[in-house]
Amino acid sequence: MGKAPSKVVPKPLMEEWRKVWGHKNKYLQFLKDYQPYNKEVKQLRVLIHGPTGAGKSSFINTVDSALQGRVTGRALVDSIGVESFTIKHRTFKFNKGGPGTFYPFVFTDLMGLEKGTHGGVCVEDIKLAMKGHIKDGYNIVPCTKLSEDNQNYNKDPTLKDQVHVLVCVIAATTENILSDESMNKMRDVRLAASLMEIPQVAILTKIDEAFPEVKTDIKNVYKSKNLKQMVDDLSVKLGFPQNCIFPVKNYHSEIETNDEIDTLLLSAMKMTITFGEDYVNSL
Repeated sequence: MGKAPSKVVPKPLMEEWRKVWGHKNKYLQFLKDYQPYNKEVKQLRVLIHGPTGAGKSSFINTVDSALQGRVTGRALVDSIGVESFTIKHRTFKFNKGGPGTFYPFVFTDLMGLEKGTHGGVCVEDIKLAMKGHIKDGYNIVPCTKLSEDNQNYNKDPTLKDQVHVLVCVIAATTENILSDESMNKMRDVRLAASLMEIPQVAILTKIDEAFPEVKTDIKNVYKSKNLKQMVDDLSVKLGFPQNCIFPVKNYHSEIETNDEIDTLLLSAMKMTITFGEDYVNSL
C-alpha cells in the first residue's frame, strides 16, 4: 500500500504587512527631537488604560527602557495579574539624559478595568481623567466615581492637565476571551474620547506568548497571519483603525535591551506622539 498523503499544514506566515525593521534610530531620534508646537503644552499627556493584567505598567517600563537604553522598572508590576496592582492615578516622566531633563511627554497610569462591579477603575473616572479632573497621586477607589467635593478633584483643569492621547492596552493572550462586559467598557471609554476628539491607539501586548512564530523570531510580528487576524478582529470589535493598533513585546525576563523589542515600541511611540501633536495643534 502506498503512503497516505500527508496533511498540508498552513504556514503561519504571510508577506510583511508593516515595515518597521531597521528604523529604530530614526524613531528614537524623532522622539529626542520632538517639542510640542503649541506653547500652552509643555508635555503631551498620554493616558494608559485597559483590562487588569494586560501589561499597562510593563508597557510604561518598556517605553522607559527603550528611551534609556537599559531595562527599567519604575512602574510597579505584579506577575499574577488577578486584580489591578496599580492603585494610584500616577504620572510618569521619562528622563532625557541629564538630571532634571525630561522628554516632552508624560504617561498617566490608572487602575485596570475589571469584570463586574466590585473591582477595577470606574469607567467614569477614566472619563474624568481624560478631562483633567483627577489630581496626580489620587488613590483610586474601585468602581467608585471621584466626587467633585473630593480634595483630589481638579475643578478647573487647563489644557496641560487634559489628556492628549488615549492608549488602550490589551494582551494578545486574552483578546479572544475578553468578556462582552470588558469590551463594552473599553468601547464606552473610546466613544467618550471620540466626543472629546482625543486621538486613540491600541497597544497589543504579550504577542510572543500568544503566537509561537513571534516567540521564535520577533521579526515575524508583521508576517504572522494569526496576529494580523487578531488586529483585524480588534479593529472590528473596538473600532480602532488598523494603523492605530500596534503589537509590542514588553520587557519581562530580559535584563538587557533588545533592538527588535525597542523598534516595535518606538514605532508605536512615534505614531502616538504624532497623533497627540496633531490634536493639540487643532485646539
